[in-house]
Amino acid sequence: MITSAQHNYREYNRLGLTAGVNFFDIETDNFVTESDTGFMGAFTTRGNFYNNIDLLYGIGFMQNNVGVLVVNEQGNGTEFAKMRINSAQIRFLAGINLIKHHLSLDVGPILNVNGKLKLDNTNLEERRVVGFESTTAKDLENISPVNFRVQGGLTLGFEHFRVNGYYQYGVTNMLNRLSDENLENTEFKGNSGTLAIAATFYF
Repeated sequence: MITSAQHNYREYNRLGLTAGVNFFDIETDNFVTESDTGFMGAFTTRGNFYNNIDLLYGIGFMQNNVGVLVVNEQGNGTEFAKMRINSAQIRFLAGINLIKHHLSLDVGPILNVNGKLKLDNTNLEERRVVGFESTTAKDLENISPVNFRVQGGLTLGFEHFRVNGYYQYGVTNMLNRLSDENLENTEFKGNSGTLAIAATFYF
């Protein structure tokens, strides 16, 4: 009985490579944003843990893009300035198998470590952010570098190939660090939201 259980665990402990696209936005009342498309990749391990529960853990990379509304060059209108956030993630999820090897509900916490909120077009650095008197797009760079998220989604497929869709919500304030920048005495608050579609090949 013990030998059989150990064999079953090894059989379903697999290393995988994941790639996909994501749709990212920042939920905030401080400025106006527009969701944009990015991409992600990850190394992940999925293993049988107990009965119909798998454990998924690994490290991934994300490039998230978002638009921030700024005053246009003429000063008589607005446009969205595209900004980019590169981040690494450590994931630890539980996969609840609805149909073993074919359909599961995956949920759990994410540790997200990211760089600055950088403009794609540096010519827009001095554009004033709509809703502020003097704050520019470049002033928004120094967001909080460490954030926690929760993830939930569905995975569908076979033992060696699966596709999944999931949503990540940032439970911590990713704009908290901006409050220390004394930008027009504003308290900043924003939570990330990421919808992703990905495929994983398991070895």
